Amino acid sequence: MQDRDGFIWLDGQWLPWREARVHALTHTLHYGYGCFEGIRAYATANGPALFRLDEHLRRLQDSAHILAIDLPFDRAALAEACREAVVRNELASAYVRPLVFLGAEKLGVDPAGAATHIMVAAWPWGAYLGGAAIEQGIRVRVSSYSRHHPNVQMCRAKAISMYANSILAVREARRDGYDEALLLDTEGYVAEGSSENVFIVRDGEVLQPETTSALDGITRRTVMQLAAELGLAVRSKRITRDEVYCADEVFLTGTAAEITPVIEVDRRKIGDGRPGPLTQALQKAYFACVRGESAAHHAWLTPV
Repeated sequence: MQDRDGFIWLDGQWLPWREARVHALTHTLHYGYGCFEGIRAYATANGPALFRLDEHLRRLQDSAHILAIDLPFDRAALAEACREAVVRNELASAYVRPLVFLGAEKLGVDPAGAATHIMVAAWPWGAYLGGAAIEQGIRVRVSSYSRHHPNVQMCRAKAISMYANSILAVREARRDGYDEALLLDTEGYVAEGSSENVFIVRDGEVLQPETTSALDGITRRTVMQLAAELGLAVRSKRITRDEVYCADEVFLTGTAAEITPVIEVDRRKIGDGRPGPLTQALQKAYFACVRGESAAHHAWLTPV
């Protein structure tokens, strides 16, 4: 990632891509204390547009607030940096990464005295789980690792340190021949994927986990609204792994993963082993929104 052309916004300045560096004693590098967002810009008939930019940046502010980090830039400045990152890097579509981290002014577990820094980068990124995943679906295993309890790590923050748990889970899954992991909470109920929210479909009803251990996903919120607009009942409940096995359909949602069907969990075929009709209907509605083809949802798009 470091050896490429382009520009990165760091603390209000645009730097050539290869010069956007930090010191080896940067506090966040040692302790994982910081937060980030993932935002997609999609190609539309009117040029690239960022999807639900304001909601993403509000969540970034919320994450920093949960972690007691004061941001040195407001949401408007960050929005402009996200838009300009797409433009400066001449991207028709992009993945945009704002990152909040603490500097190298001091080390020690207590970060007091370390300055807060923010960077924004943008680059092309295709289907997160592989080019065939969106159309053909993926295989998932239930992880041996549990999702955090909210009093161990506050799960509504998109915190950097949260992702050690995700890394362990997804590496375990891929080592065993699966595409992705599904994590349970500390009580044994379904929480989320390693970096996605999860939905199941049973008898025409769309269900999502009722849990405090999962991130409040923006793609998840989008899917809930689109499902309601399609006349689909959506309900939150505690979901057990055997309910997932017996679901008619399962799919994962996230900015990177978009809407990815799951066709197998722990070597149990889901439904007929192909992406289901409700998943496909939601995919169609979602991609119409992000590509600017749904007039009812143009407010979700921020042209760059």
